[in-house]
Amino acid sequence: MNVLSIQSHVAYGHVGNASAVFPMQRLGVEVWPVHTVQFSNHTGYGAWRGPVFDAAMIRAVVQGIGERGVLSTCDAVLSGYMGSAEIGAAILEAVDAVRAANPGALYCCDPVIGDVEEGVYVRPGIEAFLRERAVPAADILTPNQFELGLLTGLPSVTLAEAAAAIAALQARGPRVVLVTSALCTDTPSDSIDLLAGSEGRVFRVRTPRLAIAVNGAGDCIAALFLVHYARTRSAEAALGAAAASIYGLLKRTAEAGSREILTVAAQEEYVNPSARFPVEAV
Repeated sequence: MNVLSIQSHVAYGHVGNASAVFPMQRLGVEVWPVHTVQFSNHTGYGAWRGPVFDAAMIRAVVQGIGERGVLSTCDAVLSGYMGSAEIGAAILEAVDAVRAANPGALYCCDPVIGDVEEGVYVRPGIEAFLRERAVPAADILTPNQFELGLLTGLPSVTLAEAAAAIAALQARGPRVVLVTSALCTDTPSDSIDLLAGSEGRVFRVRTPRLAIAVNGAGDCIAALFLVHYARTRSAEAALGAAAASIYGLLKRTAEAGSREILTVAAQEEYVNPSARFPVEAV
């Protein structure tokens, strides 16, 4: 399996491609990473160095890959933090090129906009681009609960509301929607939910809520979910596998007291999770 992963990258720590690439490789996937930014560290530290790349650079790298004659072997495109709406357009051009060479290829869009703690933290124009252009183009969409509301304009306070918002997104294009970090009215205070909608059904996995605040977990779970869905074509199976791995990764990170997720040290969690959780249809 080959995945073209176009998103941000940091030299120190694990967000964007630095969070997504290695877990996919550990699962036996060949990953072609293209970086939208090259930062020293993630922006949660309050200070960082490095450039945001322009759309021309993204196009040039993807063109070079295409010139190797391998786009027909690309099984999926994964995108995350874009940096600008112009870069988003270049990503969709890459998706079109891959689909032209391999019509069966999937596009998984992690619509990075913000979260409930920080609000919207992307540049102007990106939120609108994701809503108007990326959502209709995606096969798989992986928003957090905050992003689900921004993309749909709908509440997701209750489980029924979250399911309706998922259906609203699916009506615009994506066949599968994964919602991360879901806290609905029936979610116990010591738990957190992940929801996946597919083919008119919604599935839920509930895991213990860990006392941890780190960056990059969303990038990792989007990558894990994509790989498992591409292999099984089952949102239910992909949800169970991805939830188990991300919980194990975060539990190991919390136990270590690390500010950065233990992407490498906890790698066994990707292939043999230490805990699994039931997947229920809701």
